[in-house]
Amino acid sequence: MRKLIVLTFVSLDGVMQAPGGPEEDPTGGFKHGGWVAGYFDDFLGKVMVGQMSKPFDLLLGRKTYEIFAAHWPYVQTTEDPIATGINNARKYVASKTVTKLDWSNSELIKGDVAKEVKKLKEQDGPEIQVHGSGNLIQTLLKNDLVDELRLKTFPITLGRGKRLFAEGAIPVGFKLLKSEISPNGVVVATYARAGEVKTGSFALEVPTEAELARRKRLTEGK
Repeated sequence: MRKLIVLTFVSLDGVMQAPGGPEEDPTGGFKHGGWVAGYFDDFLGKVMVGQMSKPFDLLLGRKTYEIFAAHWPYVQTTEDPIATGINNARKYVASKTVTKLDWSNSELIKGDVAKEVKKLKEQDGPEIQVHGSGNLIQTLLKNDLVDELRLKTFPITLGRGKRLFAEGAIPVGFKLLKSEISPNGVVVATYARAGEVKTGSFALEVPTEAELARRKRLTEGK
């Protein structure tokens, strides 16, 4: 089974909406689009190239697909390794409204998205990467279909906006595989799905009557 990996820019308070520009996604009156720009540097550029240098397929929601399709096909792939990976990738698009996909190597996912994505994971092929696609990610998390999270956490809070872990995300455990920090303070971390949530308690145990009596004898003995 191939891995499904979510690659996301996220703020300290969990917002992932419109990292690339003001017009990317102003839904809900979001006014901070483009919040990644002030922190992006060569370090993060190299991280992205490294994460997208091997063959992969793409799984995208409608809005992210349209943003990508309006940009990446027009980037010279000989000059941009990320563009090479994206343009060569098989693109799977989850949408209930789109009927035609003009970008090469694009395929529409029809019917139950969770069931269809599970089928994709069971097929032979490279890893499946998810970029942007906030609403789609909620479906993937809710159905426990995410194998890895490759997060870039920026040292800002945005207060409002679409969040990576919104209502509906189920309790699951992840294991930190790798982490590093950019010169501008962006935490780059990779987490792998790892079992269920582990719980415990730091509460003090209530002593038994026998234990209380023993303590009393010790105290009186002094």
